[in-house]
Amino acid sequence: MPQSRQPLQSSALAAASLATLRRGDQLFETERRLNAVLNNASVSIFLMDDRQHCVYMNRAAEQLTGFTLAEVLARDCPLHDIVHHTYPDGRPFPLAECAIDRAFPQNNHERGEEVFVHADGHFYPVGFTASPIRDDSANIIGTIIEVRDISEEKAAAERQRLLLNELNHRVKNTLATVQSIAAQTFRGQAEVGARTVFDARMAALSTAHNVLVADNWESASLRSVVTRALAPHLLAEVDVDRFRMDGPDARLHPKVAVTLSMALHELMTNAAKYGALSVPEGRVHVTWSLEPMADDRQRLDLLWEEQGGPEVAAPTRKGFGSRLIERQLPLEFDGRAEIEYRVAGVVCRLEVPLTALGWMGQDVITGQTAPWQTAT
Repeated sequence: MPQSRQPLQSSALAAASLATLRRGDQLFETERRLNAVLNNASVSIFLMDDRQHCVYMNRAAEQLTGFTLAEVLARDCPLHDIVHHTYPDGRPFPLAECAIDRAFPQNNHERGEEVFVHADGHFYPVGFTASPIRDDSANIIGTIIEVRDISEEKAAAERQRLLLNELNHRVKNTLATVQSIAAQTFRGQAEVGARTVFDARMAALSTAHNVLVADNWESASLRSVVTRALAPHLLAEVDVDRFRMDGPDARLHPKVAVTLSMALHELMTNAAKYGALSVPEGRVHVTWSLEPMADDRQRLDLLWEEQGGPEVAAPTRKGFGSRLIERQLPLEFDGRAEIEYRVAGVVCRLEVPLTALGWMGQDVITGQTAPWQTAT
């Protein structure tokens, strides 16, 4: 009988074949796992070749664009011409103007926002990250792009903008109502000076709110708060050298910004009536610094110093301004305030721990409480 069985391979050859099969199995398993990861990712992922043609897109990318990978490959053109070919106003969007595609020719890591065109024709905003892909020799052979739909984020931001506009409108109306009530209450019952002081304080409060409106009530610029609080007196002065303001800028919590604005208004008003600004040769210096604290926050150290004015004597009683500065700031922010009535001029020192910034309600969600919220 002829031998029907194939001769056995040598042990060396068999071992080599087995190793090859194992490497193939490993590559297959790695590719399978990679595809599983990419297809289960919530972010859309595109791989582009050196022609800006899409050679791979995961399941999230297909759902985002409305195109399947097979449809994109069949088009045989740059991905830009499929999902990013038109501006929202209808103008053509050339590939050369696309920030996403600059990652390949310019070897850049690009990040930003764009507007894509869905397969059904509607536009939708996206956030993207595009990075070049290199081979073993560091040559750029393509681009990887991560894209996510930010329609909900944009809609939420627009709703927030509308709510803030409504809030600002209501605040303005409330301040106007308070002024109207005061006008009726003071009529015939108070001297003109008292009404003037009240109106000035309301104007200072309104100015502080204007600073916050410019930044959507998220925070306020320290320099803007100081400048706007002093602006009415600065504009009235011919000699601008009477004022010196110096210090770094910082972002202030809205509550800090409002209270600081009111404190500066009271200091400036007092200086104009009784202090350095009541005489032509008087000077006011406002300087500040930001000092580190043990809990990783910063402390605002502000110095108000008057020079060249009439001789100063300590008042016999505390007025609204003094109480606001010496009591309100320490009470609300766990800080320190001190007013010295030196003969040469008033000196005021403020130390205000800066509350960490964040979205409204963040301290409640995260279980953190700002110092001013624990004050009683």
